[in-house]
Amino acid sequence: MAQRALPVVDQQAVACCSPLAVRPLDVDQAALVAPMFKALGDPVRLRLMSMIASVAEICVCDLTPAFDLSGPTISHHLKVLRDAGLVDSERRGTWVWYTARPEAFRQLGALLELPAGSARATA
Repeated sequence: MAQRALPVVDQQAVACCSPLAVRPLDVDQAALVAPMFKALGDPVRLRLMSMIASVAEICVCDLTPAFDLSGPTISHHLKVLRDAGLVDSERRGTWVWYTARPEAFRQLGALLELPAGSARATA
């Protein structure tokens, strides 16, 4: 089965959107935000993201051994996270170093925030 490539996400995609509990997303907003959630929807990518986000920066050479996957497969997953705007990367010699994009996660968190004390927040 052929895999479809995720589009590169506009870094301001989530900033345009009110929290889901305030107002439903329109079709265009949902299309902008969905690739970020889709990127995190894969268990390998979610684990990679947690490893990257838990440190200031991490080398791909430290990520690859944590998985029973080939180097190219890990590189593909990292590219999906990068294209989704969740991580930045910097090549240093033969290795690539990854950092989480805190602003992307703040924006995703704000999008998912439920008002405190609301029936929806406590249900």
